[in-house]
Amino acid sequence: MLLLRAPADVTSVEELPADFDPPPLGSAADVRRRLGAALPDLDLSDPAWGQLAGPTWSIEVNIGADDPVASVMLHVRGSGDDVLLVVARAGTAVGGRALDCSTGAFLTGDPVETEGWHGFQTYRDRVLGTD
Repeated sequence: MLLLRAPADVTSVEELPADFDPPPLGSAADVRRRLGAALPDLDLSDPAWGQLAGPTWSIEVNIGADDPVASVMLHVRGSGDDVLLVVARAGTAVGGRALDCSTGAFLTGDPVETEGWHGFQTYRDRVLGTD
């Protein structure tokens, strides 16, 4: 998942103009502060790579070293649809939107919006031979 600023009326990456350059999410310090406030268990001991663990999932939060921060990449692993609420909370915290990289669609925060997440899990299980 990628957190970035995108127009509210855009539903997928395909609707963005080819020359789209999202405005920054904010200064690195401000992005870290807002993520930490929204996700109290987020470990930002490495300011560029945060770690967050849930009951059945984990997220690596790649903030990077750039200042200002253009986007934040969330490397989501595990299972459980509750992680999508955490992704939505992170997006709201930084004033951005979550782009599901597997579908190209922006998440709306609707808890039943699980197509990309379930598709990723199915692919992962097939590749690892766990299905």
